[in-house]
Amino acid sequence: MLKDTFKILMISIVLLSMAFAQSGKYTDRVELVRLKFGGGGDWYNGPTELPNLAQFVKANAGINVSATGKYVEPLDEDIFKYPILFMTGHGNCFFTDKEAANLRLWMNAGGFLLANDDYGLDKSFRRELRKIFPNKDLIELPFDHDIYHSYYDFPSGLPKIHEHDGKPPQGFGIFSEGRLVLFYVYESDIADGWDDPSVHGDPPEKRDAALKMGTNIIVYSLIN
Repeated sequence: MLKDTFKILMISIVLLSMAFAQSGKYTDRVELVRLKFGGGGDWYNGPTELPNLAQFVKANAGINVSATGKYVEPLDEDIFKYPILFMTGHGNCFFTDKEAANLRLWMNAGGFLLANDDYGLDKSFRRELRKIFPNKDLIELPFDHDIYHSYYDFPSGLPKIHEHDGKPPQGFGIFSEGRLVLFYVYESDIADGWDDPSVHGDPPEKRDAALKMGTNIIVYSLIN
């Protein structure tokens, strides 16, 4: 694994280069933003998740990350201001054809979508992905993929934070033009591990693992 100082330098260089290359689209401050989706699912749940993750990433990886509760909808023009979007929920999700096309355009332009199944999202999420990328399948990422080693080492892949159906956690991705544009967290629910400790009562070691894996995802998305 790269030395911490070298990784921080790399990230800073990448962020600065993105700011110039994308005509001001990105800056050296990364804002974590939620994706609001239709269909009735609770896209808004876990309001402390992103702020806590941002605080952890900033404190431990030295990246200027913030989260203020902002969200965007798939057709918002502002979507192209954000390199990373976060999507989570328990219930149904739905994208119109226009929304799916704009999400595809955003991802192909450099965006990265982190989707977390908070239990109950899986069936509809996989269905709606067919609208975004009709000719692509979710691929389970091997444990040696860089996303599991970009800052902290996770030799066995995603940590298991909540039991759900008792299945092993899996990390799936979609690649477009050779780049990972979407990472889907299934049967792990790392986002619940980002919540305030009082929300789920997770032991410190689980919260630490969830926050470290979240850091890996942020780091990976910014340098790839």
